[in-house]
Formats: sequence, structure tokens, C-alpha cells
Amino acid sequence: MDGILFLAVVALGIVAMAQGQRLRALARRVEWLESSPRAQPQPTRAAEPTSVAEIAPPPPPRPAPAAITAPVKRAEVPQSPPAPTPEPKPDRPSLESLIGARLPVWIGAIALVVAGFFLVRHAVEIGLLTPGVRTILAALFAVILVGASEAARRVPALAEDPRIGQALAGAGIASSYATLYIAAALYHLIGPLPAFILMIGVTTLGLFLALRHGPPTAVLALAGGFIAPLVAGYDAAGIGPLLAYLGLFTAALFGLAIHRGWGWLALAATLVGFGWINFLLIALEPSHLTGPAAFVIALALAATLALPRAGVTNAWLRSAPLVAGLVQLLIFAPALTFDGFAWSFYLVLAAAALFLAARDPRHLPGALAALGLSLALLMAALIAPDHGATFVAAPVLALLFAAPGLALLERARSWAILALGGIVGPVLLTNLLEPARLADWQWAALELAAAALAGAVSWRRRTATDRHDPGLIGGALAAAILFATALGQLVPFAWLGSIFALATLGVGLWARRTGDRALLTLPALGIGAILIAAAQPLASYLVLLAESLAGEPLLVPSLPHLADAVRALLPLIAAIALLSPDSRQFGRLRNAALATAVTAALLLLYHLAKLPLAIGSDARFESLGFIERAAITHALFAAAIALRTRLPALALPLFGLALGRLVWFDLIVLNPIFVAQQVTFFPLALHLALAGFWLHRFLPQPLATRAALAAALLATLAAVRQAAHGGIVTGPIGTGENYGYSAALLLLALAGLTLGIRSASRDLRLAGLALLTFVTIKVFLVDAAALDGLLRILSFLGLGIALIGIGWVYRRFLAARPKASVADA
Repeated sequence: MDGILFLAVVALGIVAMAQGQRLRALARRVEWLESSPRAQPQPTRAAEPTSVAEIAPPPPPRPAPAAITAPVKRAEVPQSPPAPTPEPKPDRPSLESLIGARLPVWIGAIALVVAGFFLVRHAVEIGLLTPGVRTILAALFAVILVGASEAARRVPALAEDPRIGQALAGAGIASSYATLYIAAALYHLIGPLPAFILMIGVTTLGLFLALRHGPPTAVLALAGGFIAPLVAGYDAAGIGPLLAYLGLFTAALFGLAIHRGWGWLALAATLVGFGWINFLLIALEPSHLTGPAAFVIALALAATLALPRAGVTNAWLRSAPLVAGLVQLLIFAPALTFDGFAWSFYLVLAAAALFLAARDPRHLPGALAALGLSLALLMAALIAPDHGATFVAAPVLALLFAAPGLALLERARSWAILALGGIVGPVLLTNLLEPARLADWQWAALELAAAALAGAVSWRRRTATDRHDPGLIGGALAAAILFATALGQLVPFAWLGSIFALATLGVGLWARRTGDRALLTLPALGIGAILIAAAQPLASYLVLLAESLAGEPLLVPSLPHLADAVRALLPLIAAIALLSPDSRQFGRLRNAALATAVTAALLLLYHLAKLPLAIGSDARFESLGFIERAAITHALFAAAIALRTRLPALALPLFGLALGRLVWFDLIVLNPIFVAQQVTFFPLALHLALAGFWLHRFLPQPLATRAALAAALLATLAAVRQAAHGGIVTGPIGTGENYGYSAALLLLALAGLTLGIRSASRDLRLAGLALLTFVTIKVFLVDAAALDGLLRILSFLGLGIALIGIGWVYRRFLAARPKASVADA
């Protein structure tokens, strides 16, 4: 403890030394100005003879040859005053001067202070003298130090260095504080009232000496005054006298700082005062913290008023004491079990922050911090097992911030934040953390009233020119949240999405009325809330979609209940559909909102499309699964074609979804060739040919022709497959089916060549030639190997005649084309 005390005093002394350097530099400059030769009257000297060369004017400049001017009398040139002698710069302290001249003075002053403190302690420990004698000796020591400081100002040999007087004065004041505290608190030699009177006297003396000697004395007085209770025992006389002592001493320092404009002193006194409070918070029992909590209020208010008058101009530093006090009380509150004292202290300090902000806008940051910390305290109190007086303080807290916020709403945007914080925060926090405190209809009534007030804030700020005005935007958002929360407690959970949709529509209509860009984005938050309310059916759909993509048949019993799906998704679709005609709605999230509505609509339509056939078992899927899947796919293709010119942004996703279903389900995971499905009622070849028609209608050229050729190829193969196997097309490939593929592909190749020649389509001709080449290779390598005798001869004969005929026709076609076209071919 002793070492820590000594280091602390040394640190404070070094800081004071740095402050004194400027004063010493100014003193040396004043002395130099007083002794400067320019400051002394100069005697008039007799005129001295001057040589002709010295008084002769310089020869006039020779005029230019072309210029002939009349003689002009040359004006006398005034002589410039002599250059001033440069002022000497203050000596920069060298290492030698610092160690040899400056540090010893300050270390000596610190040693005197420590000697005074430990003199008192030693007197207590040895017990040789009576308490009165010990106190008198300590007081004499303090008087001697103060007297020595005054003597140092008058002795010429010591007055040259003002640090000596500063050091002695600071040490004397610190010792006086220690002596007075010990006499009153430890030995009870004087009563509380005389002690306070003497303390005021010591404080007055300290102020007087600080005014005479400057900042170093104030620093030492600050250190001595705050450390004295630790040396003598902070709880020797109880917490009340200690707090009174700290209050008077801090007030004296504030007064000195204001008088001299020493903002640093006011800040230092504030920091040390809060340091004492934190020490007491750790050292005292919770039952003894009421006094320190009250001291927090006094310190925070006094510092807030003192800092501007002491020259502190930074807005955040001006509000820092209030914020620190609120944080301090936030720490005190749990120890005080959130009782009436804790809440009253906090509300008083918050009210002071609001009062100061109303008088000076520079205190608005402190008021905003008070709002945030007050809501944090309310949350902590509601979570704590013992709520104390929280439920009485909550409405007071709401009124405290809402009333001035609404009254001063037009002054600044910060008042809108304060109003909305008071309107929304307490009621929502209490409802969330203690819902059993009131009935549902009572909570709903309170929240509807709060929603009306929040809406009034947004209405009154509708003409604000500020961008992203918190009153306009925050008021609309708060009103929507309170409205949804109020009605959400009165309806079943399944209808919560409808409540959110109503709130979203209200915000969207208000945004369209005001035209504010930020407000027009708010309905996107409502869409997010509706999606959260629809989480359960949406999760079911996502799980079914994942299983379906993996190849599992999607059966009707696994779908969510239709009524739940409609209640969850229809409000989402309706809200977006009603707001989407205004192109400004949802802001940058407009495309995402529209995509969400389309996805929800497709989920509902898909659910409805699954109901007519009601496929609920594997057997029923085998008989009706392909028909249902093909009908849904072609419905999507048809919708994409119908919307291609009206809503191209919607047509393209629908077309992509239909094409994806065709490729993934019909050709890969649920291909009827591998998974048994009945294709009698809707032939597989017709399904693929119709898909080729949609592709040809929707896609641009030449992609449309190529996609149609691919679909025609697949449809031809499917027709042969179904002709060979019937309604269920699973099973191995037979000999007749194999020859059927060759014959069908040959006919398809001939058709492609014919159409390509007639329509001059290069893609059709190339596709026909490629397919013809493939059929030729297949016949020679595969089909002929399985034939014998006359069948082999006839097959090669027919293939040869066909190829010769095709070559003859194709050669005539090429000969009839222009040369450029032939080159292109």
C-alpha cells in the first residue's frame, strides 16, 4: 500500500512538472522584455559629420533613348526602420538541467507530502503521544509548509524558481487535508460541523494558494486531498462524512478550474471522483451503497455543469460525466436489488440529462446515452429474479423520455429517437420478458396506444428534409411493430402472417404517400417477418423438395396441410402483389421481394396441382405419376410462352423451371425407362415432342432449331421404345426394337435432310447428315452382325440404295446453290 501510494504521488508530481514548464518559459520571456534595450529610453546623440559619399544620392537611372521625358523632382525615399533584434528563444531543458535543477524540486515536494502522511501514520502506530498532540503536530507541519511556500515567494534567492513555492504550498495543503480528516474521523477531536467548517477553510486556503502559485500547487492539492482518506482509513468515521468530504473537495476543485479556466483540473477531479465511487462499490456491503449512489448523481451533474465553464469544448467530453454516472448507477442497481432508491437515482440522473439537452443541444449525446442505458437497466431488472421496484419505474421511464421527446420533436432528429425510445422500449421489453404481468388484451391496448403515438411521430416528421430521418422512418417501423405485436396476442399463431401482412401494407402505403426512399424499403422487413411466421410450412416444402430432387416420389400425404399453407403463404403473396404496382416499393430489394412472391405462388399452385390425382402410394405413383408430372411441366411451359411478351422477367424463370423439370425428372432421376411408370394415357413420345414445340416457340434462333431437333430425336427413340414395350417401358432392348431404332433414325435423318434442303436450313441438313452417318455405322457394326442370309443381303441392299439416292439428291442441291452458298456449306 505504501509503495503504491508513493508511486501515485510521484506520477502526479511529474504531470505537474510538465504543466509548470510553460509558466517558467513565460516568466523568462517577461524578464527578458523588461531588461531589453528596446524597452529603455535611448539618449539623443549629437549629429555626426557624414561624408559626401554617404549623403550623396545615387545617380538617377539613364532614360531609354526613345523616351524623352520632362525632368521630374525625385521623391525622397523614406528610410526603413532598423531590423529588431531577434528575441531569445526559451532554453530547452537539457538532461543536466532536468536532473540537476528540476527533478530534485519536485521529488522533494513529493517527499514532503509523503513525509506528512507517514508522520501521521507513525504517530498512530507508536502510540507515544495523545491523539490531540499528534493532530497538533501534523497541523503544525502543514502550517510550516504553507508558511515556507509564502516565504519562498519573498526570498530573492528562492523567488527566482517558482517551483519551490509551488511544491511547498501543494505539500502543505495535502498535509492539511490529511490532518483535518484524521482529527475528525479517526480521533473525533472535533464534531462534524466544525470539521466541515475547517474543511471549507482548508479548501479556501488551497484555492488561494493555487491561484497564487499556479497549476502545480493545484495538482498536489488534488493528489493530497483525494489520497488523505486512504491513509487515515476511509471508513474510520463512516461513509457519510467521507462522501461529504469528497463532495466539498471536488466542488472546490471545480470552482478553481472554472476560475482559472483549467479544464484539465475539472476532468482530473471528475475521474478521481468516479474512481473513489468504484472503490467504494468494491469495498462496501450492498446495504451501504445508497450514499455512494447519491454521490454519483451529484458528481455527474456537477461535472457536467463545470466542464463547459472550465473551458472544455468537446461535446462528447461535456456529456461524458452524465454517461459515466449512468453507467455507474447501472452497476449499482443489481447490488441495490433494483429497489426504489436505485431507480429513483437513475431516473433523476436521466431527467437531468434530458433537461440539459433541452437547454443546450450539445448535451443531446448524453440524453441518447441515458435512453440506451435506461433500457439496458430495465432489461437487466426484468431478467433478474428480484425485480424490486421495476414495474413502478417502467411507466415512469416511458413518460420521462416520451414526453420531452414529443414536446421537442421539431427541434432535432435526436428528440424523435428519445420519443420513440420512451414509447416503444419499456412496453415491448416488459411484454417480452414479463408477459404474465398483464392479460393479453391489456398488453394489446397498451401497445395499440403506443403504436398511435409512434405513428404520430412519423406523421409530424413527414416534412423533415433530413435524409433517413429517424422520426419518419423509426416512427413508421415502431408503429408497425407495436400494431403487429398487439394484434398478434389476440389471434392464433397460424394467423400471425396475416397480421404482419396488414402491418406491411400500412407501412407501404405510408411510404408511397411520403415518397421517402428509405421508408419505401421498410416493407421488405415486413416480408421477412411474414416469412418467419410461415417458417413451418416452408420448412416442410424445402424438405420435400430435397427428397424429390434425390429421386423420391412426392406423395400427397407428405405435403403440409393445405389450410396451413394458404394461411402462411397467401398473406405474403397478397402483400407483395398489392404493393408491387408502385415501382419504388422495396427499394433495392424489389427483385428479391417479387421472386419471393412468385416462389410462394408456385408452391401453392404446385400443392393444388397435386390434389386432383391425389397420388398417395407407390402403386398409384406408378400408374399416374408420369401423367401428373408431365401435366405440371407443360403447364409451366405454356405459362412461360403466354407471359413472354407481357412479363419477360417472370416468363424466363418459369421456362427455366419447366426445362429443369423435364431434364432432371423425366430424363435423369425419374426416367420411365429406369423407373416403372405408366405412359399409355400420355405417350412418352408425345410428351417429348410437345416439349420440343415449346422450346422452338420460346428460344431464339438458331438455338430454337437445335433444341427442337434434340427433342425430335428423343421423341423418335421414345416412340420406338414404347412400341416395343407398351405402357411400361422398362426392360432390356430386343432385336426388333434395335432394328426399329435404325429404321426410325434413318427416316428421321431423311426428314431432316429434306426439310433442310427445302428450307435452306444448314442446321437441319447437318443434323440429318450426322444422324445418317450414325445410322450407317450402326447398321454395319451392330445390326448386320445379328443377321444371316437373305436378311443381311436385303439390309445392305436397302442401305446402299438409300445412300446412293441421298448422295444424288444432295449433289443436285449443292449444284443448284450459288457459289457463295456452296462455299458456306
